[in-house]
Amino acid sequence: MANVMQVELGDRSYPIYIGAGNLDKSELLTRHIKSKQVVVVTNETVAPLYLERVSRHLQDYQVETIVLSDGEQFKTLETLNIIFDALLAKKFSRNATLIALGGGVVGDLSGFAAACYQRGIPFIQIPTTLLSQVDSSVGGKTGVNHALGKNMLGAFYQPQSVIIDVDVLDTLDDRQLAAGVAEVIKYGLIRDASFFLWIESNIEKIMARDKMALTYIIEQSCQSKAEIVASDERESGIRAILNLGHTFGHAIEAGMGYGEYLHGEAVAIGTCQAAELSCELGWLSHTDVTRIKTLFQNAALPIKAPSSLSAETFLELMAVDKKNVDGDIRLILLKEIGEATLPVAVEQKQLLKVLNS
Repeated sequence: MANVMQVELGDRSYPIYIGAGNLDKSELLTRHIKSKQVVVVTNETVAPLYLERVSRHLQDYQVETIVLSDGEQFKTLETLNIIFDALLAKKFSRNATLIALGGGVVGDLSGFAAACYQRGIPFIQIPTTLLSQVDSSVGGKTGVNHALGKNMLGAFYQPQSVIIDVDVLDTLDDRQLAAGVAEVIKYGLIRDASFFLWIESNIEKIMARDKMALTYIIEQSCQSKAEIVASDERESGIRAILNLGHTFGHAIEAGMGYGEYLHGEAVAIGTCQAAELSCELGWLSHTDVTRIKTLFQNAALPIKAPSSLSAETFLELMAVDKKNVDGDIRLILLKEIGEATLPVAVEQKQLLKVLNS
């Protein structure tokens, strides 16, 4: 039986289905398809594993399948155009439904395409990585990268539903699993100290892919994100706390070349840097910082920025961030484990101290 939670957004509310075997439950998918035209967007890694299982539910529909290259480096306007070309060539109408079957890159590209095509068509998220299940598939942030900044082109556009099958994590490689755990840890840090403690106590089970532990962290993470998004859909206030570590992390991704570091790996490093800065400002203790770094290490994640990225380059890249105002770099920091700040302006000398450490 799938656990169902709701993202409450008035007439744009939608369910998140979480459970084992959800990929094989036809009704979870078909109840959210409004017309006979369906396009499934996936990638070359996921297609051989799960495309046939999803396609089985769509035999009564006019289906177009788009298989993209796999990787963050392909989250571009050029790739977006591949989706538009297919939709236009097949004369898909504004009632067509787009299904995103894949990780965060597929979900972000598909959501942006759905938001733009004929000014908006329905889409469904079927996330296949832990990171996309706990974060990017929920909340309606869509977009592509630009050479000068990550996710700088995009739209807020909510899906019709999110279908999460815990079993697909069986085929996820260890590095991708760890990248997803980085975003799970974030939820504990920003608003739920007891969840952070639970992750600390159960990290070995999580990394060993214990099904009950994985289901629990997905449910807790989705619940947290659903509550935050419901109260601040367009990130004018509290939703910004979801970006803990992301300004540093996005700079690493852009500076090292998209795809060199997985998003979760860059966020892990960025969160450690945010923790150090929070300590520098007198909020976190040194013990807190050590706890945070140790948990990321126990999740097989990096905690130190690449030495080839200079502090000056870091600052330059961090200046291209959606939270910045009037040239000030604004960051989400931690008052304590379990409580994040809203974006705060940080002096350059304080930033440099952390970036040079």
